[in-house]
Amino acid sequence: MDKFIYVDNAATTRLKPEVLDEMMPYLTEEYGNPSSIYKYANNSKIAIDCAREKIAKAFNAEPKEIIFTSGASEADNWAIKGIAYSLRKKGNHIITTKIEHHAVLHTTEFLEKQGYEVTYLDVDENGLISLEQLEAAITDKTILISVIFANNEIGTIQPIKEIGEIAKKHGIYFHTDAVQAVGNVEIDVKDMNIDLMSLTAHKVYGPKGVGALYVKKGVKLYPFIHGGGQEKGRRAGTENVAGIVGFGKAIELATTSIAEKVKKISELRDLYIDTVLKEIPYVRLNGHRTQRLCNNANVSFRYIEGEALLLMLDMAGICASSGSACTSGSLDPSHVLLAIGLPHEIAHGSLRISFGDFNTKDEVYYIVEKLKGIVSRLREMSPLYENVERK
Repeated sequence: MDKFIYVDNAATTRLKPEVLDEMMPYLTEEYGNPSSIYKYANNSKIAIDCAREKIAKAFNAEPKEIIFTSGASEADNWAIKGIAYSLRKKGNHIITTKIEHHAVLHTTEFLEKQGYEVTYLDVDENGLISLEQLEAAITDKTILISVIFANNEIGTIQPIKEIGEIAKKHGIYFHTDAVQAVGNVEIDVKDMNIDLMSLTAHKVYGPKGVGALYVKKGVKLYPFIHGGGQEKGRRAGTENVAGIVGFGKAIELATTSIAEKVKKISELRDLYIDTVLKEIPYVRLNGHRTQRLCNNANVSFRYIEGEALLLMLDMAGICASSGSACTSGSLDPSHVLLAIGLPHEIAHGSLRISFGDFNTKDEVYYIVEKLKGIVSRLREMSPLYENVERK
């Protein structure tokens, strides 16, 4: 394969050289266990503390409010179960949305089986929740509101600050999965009234297998993993020192000069969207046109199957996605696309392109040219499209 274009950065990102350079000492000579008391091991502890400070600084948090995890799925699980279990005497009601990542949805489904009540908010055709419906859903038993910051499939950015204000007004904890937003949106946990926030490294050019949960000072969270006294007794398990160091560096790079990065990648996104909508018929943009992540472009091509589209793109050297990487093996249509009102047959023909720091305009032109030919060939094999052409 001569051509290779990676535009699935919402699934994972390439490790940046600067991140690997910072990690290397802790993969080789600095292998001490940070929980040990001798001086050699203290180097690992210092490195973890330094990474914690970098991450906290990026979001206007305090270092002690950052707890390292194995990734965002663990952070989502812990935030929701942790609040549910610690506040079970106060209430059993949780509010979330129908377009959350499955790490949230499967967790709330698990809690429902234990007697908790969950309200799943609808979204409009652009993927936005209604603040009025959110507030109307609150009861005297509501203990947590969990709303994804920016959707991983369609890129729509929710009104996080306003949601935080509603939660604060009613004395309810607010959790957000900010995995896709980090590095693409300015985040200030204090200004946005965020109580808990899930993060991961591999979406911001860091290593896989490491993430964090921001827990605002004063929030009581039931422990999720029991064992040793790591993370001040809040999360047991020997720390992934190299991963944490890389995470800290990745966050530092991702949150520096965000405006400049957003401008550059938004230009690629808009060039792709505008060209596809102009040059390929029967195409629908999914998600809000402007209130969306700078790197996300999700479109549905009518009269074709998304799986065939992805396979033919792969043959052309293009790595893309039909939605969340966590459910890419499923034949079911995206729950997010169904939630914004798409019928099954259109949802099945969706394609998510997510640009990153290493993409170029020439790659956008190449992708669109290949898409035009692939979509045309697939539609030639579609009896539904044949009927459209006859009409």
